Amino acid sequence: VKTHCPFYDRWSKMIKRCYSVKYHEQRPTYKGGSVCEQWRSFMAFRAWMEIQSWEECQMDKDILFEGNKIYSPETCVFVPASLNSFFIDSGATRGDHPIGVHKVNKRYKALIWNPFSGKREHLGYFDTPEESHEAWRKRQHELACIYADQQTDQRIANALRTRFAPEVSND
Repeated sequence: VKTHCPFYDRWSKMIKRCYSVKYHEQRPTYKGGSVCEQWRSFMAFRAWMEIQSWEECQMDKDILFEGNKIYSPETCVFVPASLNSFFIDSGATRGDHPIGVHKVNKRYKALIWNPFSGKREHLGYFDTPEESHEAWRKRQHELACIYADQQTDQRIANALRTRFAPEVSND
């Protein structure tokens, strides 16, 4: 009888995402990822995972630090699948337009997926892709703040509140 070890399962998938050439051929966005020296030891990774709230969650390496490619105790958190997918920008499949932007004839439609209602929201038509994306970003920030208010881990809450916030200029 085989037994399933959830700790080893997570660890081996992390190693595969970072170092498998075959995996990178199928999912090129994972190229360039690495695992910190400490976590190359399964037992060290397991010790960290055992003190996390990981049940029914996915491990994420770039929620706390946007664009992060290193798996480590400082950069990784466990989050529900719905929150993890909230951050996915689908860059590899969405084409040339910014996230949330769909070209319709000569205009640009802004759409967003609302994880709380489970429905897609139409945010309007705009003359430029930048205006359309800005409408998406504003709504995404509002939704991120709702998610942030639900978090017990303040690192995740802070990342949610700042990720889609408007850029502050020093003019």
